[in-house]
Amino acid sequence: MGKKFQQNAFRGHHSHLIDEKGRLSIPVQFREVLANVYKEERLMLTSLGDCLVAYPLSEWLKIEEKVNNLPQIKPEVRAFQRVFISRAEECGFDRQGRILIPPTLRAGLRKEVVIVGMLTRFEIWHKEKLEEEIKRFAENPERITNVLGDLGL
Repeated sequence: MGKKFQQNAFRGHHSHLIDEKGRLSIPVQFREVLANVYKEERLMLTSLGDCLVAYPLSEWLKIEEKVNNLPQIKPEVRAFQRVFISRAEECGFDRQGRILIPPTLRAGLRKEVVIVGMLTRFEIWHKEKLEEEIKRFAENPERITNVLGDLGL
């Protein structure tokens, strides 16, 4: 008899709606990972490219430590901090399992969003932007698979 699959990472693709106040329901599976694997009830939310990225606090602290150890003299490092780190906001859940997306991070999102599991984090995409991203990959999968092959995958 095989082992039972355990949900220990953010996986999957979930369609949801953002309400008029900016609240977004996070999938139960993702809240369970946050509670059971990370023992946390809060997320760090920031923007990266065309989507928002949500990290458990412990994963976010790893990123901050790595960024803090980068050479601050490099303009690219400072630009990354300005765009990625400085926009980060801590978000808690309400009783219905929703987070309030801060207005500063809500700009690129519309009512229909897709929440995409990325193992140690998850992304929040405007539905149409994600569809464009997937189409872009489908047009040239060799480029990405070659890069992944070079990385050992």
